[in-house]
Amino acid sequence: MSDLNSSEKRKLERLFGMGSGYVLTFSNRTFSEFVEESVRRDIYDVRYDHGSGSKANRLRGFWAAEPNSLVGKLIGDLIEYGKDIDAFTNDGTLPEECLKIVARLKLASPVADIDALIAVADDRDFETLAAHVREAIETNQPEAGLDRLHTFVIKFVRLLCEARGITITREKPLHSLFGEYVKRLREDDQLESEMTARILKSAISVLEAFNDVRNNQSLAHDNPILNYDESLLIFNHVASSVKFIRTLEDKLKRQRQHAEAAAVSNDDIPF
Repeated sequence: MSDLNSSEKRKLERLFGMGSGYVLTFSNRTFSEFVEESVRRDIYDVRYDHGSGSKANRLRGFWAAEPNSLVGKLIGDLIEYGKDIDAFTNDGTLPEECLKIVARLKLASPVADIDALIAVADDRDFETLAAHVREAIETNQPEAGLDRLHTFVIKFVRLLCEARGITITREKPLHSLFGEYVKRLREDDQLESEMTARILKSAISVLEAFNDVRNNQSLAHDNPILNYDESLLIFNHVASSVKFIRTLEDKLKRQRQHAEAAAVSNDDIPF
C-alpha cells in the first residue's frame, strides 16, 4: 500500500474534485479506460472497493491497495490530464504541490535494484538498450520489456567474459557464458563463501529458463506474453544479480588498482 499521508490526500482530493464522488471530468467508462492505459489496472476490480464505490472512492481504494510507485504514476498522469483540459485554472499552486507528492512517491520502484540496469561500457547501443529496459519498469510494463532485458543481460555477461579472457561465440547461449564466468570467479578465489558460489551457480539454470521466456513468452516474437507478476519477479531477480556482480567487479577492480599502485611505489624505493 502507498504511504500517502492525510495532508497529501487532502491536497489530491481538492485538486481532482473528489468531494462530490467524481474524479475530474471522467465518466465510469472513461475513468476505467484511463486507469487501464496509465497503470494497467482495472479500477473496478474488487481490490479497490471502498465506501460507496464511486470513482473518488475507487481512487481512494487504489491509493490504499497499491504501492507508491504505481500510485505516483497514476496521480502524475491524472495531473497531466487535468492540465490538458484546463481543470486547474483556479487552483493556484495546488497542482505544483501535488506534483511534489508524485515526485516523492516515484522515488520507490517495483524493482528495487533498477538503477543497476545501466550500460557498463561506453557503447551507444548498450546505453539505448538499458534506457528501454528501465522505461519498461518506469511505465509499469515489465512484461513488455522482457526481450530487451534478455538482450541487456547478454551484453552484460559478454563484457564480463571478455574482461576475463573467456572465449565468446554467437553459438554460446547466455547460461553457458555465465557458467564460465562463475567458474572463473571460483578458480580465482574471488568469492568468500560457498553460499555465494551456489547462488551464482543457481543463476545459470535461471538464465537458461530466461532463454525460453525470451523466445516463447516475450515480444521478441509473436507470443502470448508472460503475466505481469512473474515478469516483475524476473526483473527483480535479474536486477539484484546484476547489482551484486557490478559491486563485486568494482571491488576487484579497486583491489587491482591498489596492488598496481603499491607495486609502482615499491619500484621507486632505492636500494
